[in-house]
Amino acid sequence: MANFNAPANIAETVISTVGVKKCQLSFVKVMLLGILAGAFIAFGAELATRIMANVQDPGIAMFLGGSVFSVGLMLVVIAGAELFTGNNLILMSVMGKETTVGKMLTYWLYVWIANLLGSLLLVWFMYQSGLVSGVVADKAVAIAKMKAGLPATQIFFRAIMCNWLVCLAVWLALASHDVVGKIFGIFFPIMAFVASGFEHSVANMYFIPMGMAIDPSAVPMAGLIKNLVWATIGNIVGGAGFVGFIYFTVFGKCSVPAPKK
Repeated sequence: MANFNAPANIAETVISTVGVKKCQLSFVKVMLLGILAGAFIAFGAELATRIMANVQDPGIAMFLGGSVFSVGLMLVVIAGAELFTGNNLILMSVMGKETTVGKMLTYWLYVWIANLLGSLLLVWFMYQSGLVSGVVADKAVAIAKMKAGLPATQIFFRAIMCNWLVCLAVWLALASHDVVGKIFGIFFPIMAFVASGFEHSVANMYFIPMGMAIDPSAVPMAGLIKNLVWATIGNIVGGAGFVGFIYFTVFGKCSVPAPKK
């Protein structure tokens, strides 16, 4: 027996089991697990902000920020939660005719809203804690201003590359039979996307509102909306398109020839 799941086996699991079960979750469960996922990603985001604020070298700061940010997806995958970006892989279940487009889109909408609520919950907690002060507060505002000020085209393409890596992190986690393997499978793609400066819609649900909470005049609401809209669209293209669609085409049921009679 192989010590990991082969790509074809992962594809079959996502198509026939993972995507189907997620679309069958009740509204209450989706919302609760989605709120947890938003909070988990926000934990990674606040830790990355704190680390990057206290490291002088920009390259090392980005690497360390990406490294600690990965704890967010580890919590989502291993502890259990529903994250919009990783669940773009549900497209594979739709392509395999195991669920419908309507169910997928409804699920995505509920999870996206729940992720936003979870992220904002952490913004409130962190603001009330007094821990976001000094250089950490300055860094949080700088991150928010940078992300909100990006042109839509840049947000879109950065978001494509981001969720390409995030969904690959989920894919690698599914390849492993043990927790340690899942941690390593998640760590490297997530570290890579953060250190590269890509755009993650759910992470930005924390990063930008946190900066706005510290300095309301620093980021206009229009900047937050622009970022989340284009980051969400780009994330769908990167995750559902470049991972879900391609891997279904290569490893999914439609790629298996029908048996000869």
